[in-house]
Amino acid sequence: MKVSSISKQQVPVDKKTIAREWFVQGCRYDNLEPDSDRAIEAYRKSIKFDNKSTDAYVNLGFIYLKRGRHHDALKCFEKVVGLEPNNPENYNNLGYVYERMELIGSAKQMYDQVLEIDPDNIEAMLNIAQVMESEGNYHGAIQQYRKTIEADPHAAASHFCLAVLYDRHDMFDEAIQEYQNALIENPDYLKALFNLGTIYVQLGDYPRAVIFFERVLKLEPDNAEAWNTLGSIYEEIKVYDKSVAAFERSVSINPLREETHLNLARIEYLEYYSAPDSSKKEKLSRRLNFILSVNPHNKKAQKLIEELTGTYLKQA
Repeated sequence: MKVSSISKQQVPVDKKTIAREWFVQGCRYDNLEPDSDRAIEAYRKSIKFDNKSTDAYVNLGFIYLKRGRHHDALKCFEKVVGLEPNNPENYNNLGYVYERMELIGSAKQMYDQVLEIDPDNIEAMLNIAQVMESEGNYHGAIQQYRKTIEADPHAAASHFCLAVLYDRHDMFDEAIQEYQNALIENPDYLKALFNLGTIYVQLGDYPRAVIFFERVLKLEPDNAEAWNTLGSIYEEIKVYDKSVAAFERSVSINPLREETHLNLARIEYLEYYSAPDSSKKEKLSRRLNFILSVNPHNKKAQKLIEELTGTYLKQA
């Protein structure tokens, strides 16, 4: 008779082998059924048969973290640190849990512990810089990012994180330079491409912005936000056919994207009033009503439909 359950083996099998089989099942459930509890159950059974299985503790900890069960995650990662006290990655993970619990001091202690074990650990150095940022220590964060870049000039993530910090403070020249440095190390760094394109939009350099968003879309053709931004750029420079095509591609990917529907409605409104016809009016009306069905308080959509129908929509 065939036995389906791992725990009901009919031949003697050592506990570590059974633990590993449950771990593999946990990984499978984690990938195929991420919202179910089956992965949690499998990892727990793996730990039951081998309570020194660090891989099971780590995966279980990240599931708990994803679900906001921070104290359960903390127990898992603390267990891993106890089992492998000389592995710097374990302290990085534990520090991340403390950050999620808003225990910033404890998080920094963990990252400092990483650097005691591995002084050139880039991840820990970046984590410390980000902790400084969260504490409002702007100058300290910049110095820490620069220190990280000195430790490994080819780490694209270090250049990117420093660029984001400059970007947040509207230091666009410095941000552009660091995004470009990140792209030298990794030409397909999607977030760097996206952020650079956004800066050029803010600076009014639309041709250059188009180049970067086209690179984003070459790497990720179904990026609805990038299509929407590209549509806005084309609208700004009055290339309406490309603008409409980009907006329509965005809503084909995400049909409920309110902002993009409103962008399309704005162009359709201009088209209708430049050459009124009943089919255009009906199409525009349908879109505006859809936007208001998604968000009844969208004032821009309310204003357009009032202008289209000549009717004042009373605020709820």
